Amino acid sequence: MPELVSTEPATGATLWRGPVGNVDTEIAAARGGWAGWASRPLAYRIEAMRRFANVVRSRSEPFADIIARETGKPLWEARTEVETVVAKVEISISAYAERTSQRRLESPMNARTALRHKPHGVLAVLGPYNFPAHLPNGHIVPALIAGNAVVFKPSEKTPATGAFLVECFHASGVPEDCVRLLIGGPDEGRALASHPDIDGLLFTGSSRTGIALNRQFAETPDKILALEMGGNNPIIVWNTPDLYAAAVLVVQSAFTSAGQRCTAARRLIVERRLAEPLLAEINRLCERLIIGEPHADPAPFMGPVIDNEAADQLTESFLSLSARGGRPLRFMQRLVEGRPFLTPGIIDMSDTPERADVELFGPLLQVFRVDSFDDALAEANNTRYGLSASLISPDPQLYDRFWANIRAGIVNWNRPTNGASSGAPFGGIGLSGNHRPSAYYAADYCAYPVVSAEAEQVRASIGIGLRNQ
Repeated sequence: MPELVSTEPATGATLWRGPVGNVDTEIAAARGGWAGWASRPLAYRIEAMRRFANVVRSRSEPFADIIARETGKPLWEARTEVETVVAKVEISISAYAERTSQRRLESPMNARTALRHKPHGVLAVLGPYNFPAHLPNGHIVPALIAGNAVVFKPSEKTPATGAFLVECFHASGVPEDCVRLLIGGPDEGRALASHPDIDGLLFTGSSRTGIALNRQFAETPDKILALEMGGNNPIIVWNTPDLYAAAVLVVQSAFTSAGQRCTAARRLIVERRLAEPLLAEINRLCERLIIGEPHADPAPFMGPVIDNEAADQLTESFLSLSARGGRPLRFMQRLVEGRPFLTPGIIDMSDTPERADVELFGPLLQVFRVDSFDDALAEANNTRYGLSASLISPDPQLYDRFWANIRAGIVNWNRPTNGASSGAPFGGIGLSGNHRPSAYYAADYCAYPVVSAEAEQVRASIGIGLRNQ
């Protein structure tokens, strides 16, 4: 039987291994368990999710350890991810009550109109490697509250975290047939997405894969498809006196999680007169960043990227940008031979006629110097993506213009581009999503509304268009 092996990015050591799953078997199990779960009262499903939160809380340290080892992210960041998994439960309960609540409206002749919601059935969840617990959990918990069964395929790069997450659901009393774990690679992912017995797919990952899924699901409008994809996110710095604070926000936006966040800043757009002093502050901060393995002491700011293949692609992208006319301001370097530790790379693309509108998923920041705020807005919107954007400026009128004109689903002011709240909707436009925002609005795609006209007695008449008796 073929196996999937997970290795630690920081050390290369084997962390986990397990057999590749069978798509038909997992979907059949979920299909068999779904009806019983959906028939349970909402209060029962909510209580099960609260037990799940308690299980995760009781296992928080080993959970964080697995996340840190498997992704390479610092232990402090992995602990934060576990905390978001716990917090997601109460957020999802509130969201379900607000977004999909039952309502009754009075109608003429003692009738009424009732609004209720039904689950879709069996939902497939495809998870990413950068937040291998938090992001799939953001789909799974709302789906279970709504009464769906779930087949979850974690990224082939983070199967150990996915297995741990599913075990926490089972330990909390959620029936094993209602949350199924599918271990596998791209082939299993494609088979799951195209299986006729799923009722929908909830996806977090690259825009390239999301576009392929959108094309595939165009022929199955009966199935729900929620796409949470990447971004080529801009951060604008304009007319600010506190360049150190601005530099901190830029570094946090671009290099937290080694730049492996879909909301990470990929493009710094800066007022030309501020460019040199701001970049000097950014460089000084980058010199101080600790890059190390997850459990290092002192704690690192960032760890490695997910694997050597990703590191190779990023260094090649840096060279490609240089060949297009970019001017390197800070070279991206491999710190440990054979391991994917990268230093932050910064490259000035101001004078290049062609823009590379791609998501470079790592610690690589492009710089664009502009002369007017209109030019800054135009540069920020010069992308097919539309996930996150941030303005660093003390001027509220500039922020009003920025908010009104920027094309993004997350628009921040004097805050980083990343670190979005789970208590708000999360999603973007363009190649960043298909207008199915997740987080607080995940309830919207986990159940569908059913409207009923109801009357306790049969009463009917035809008042026009009949011949006299």
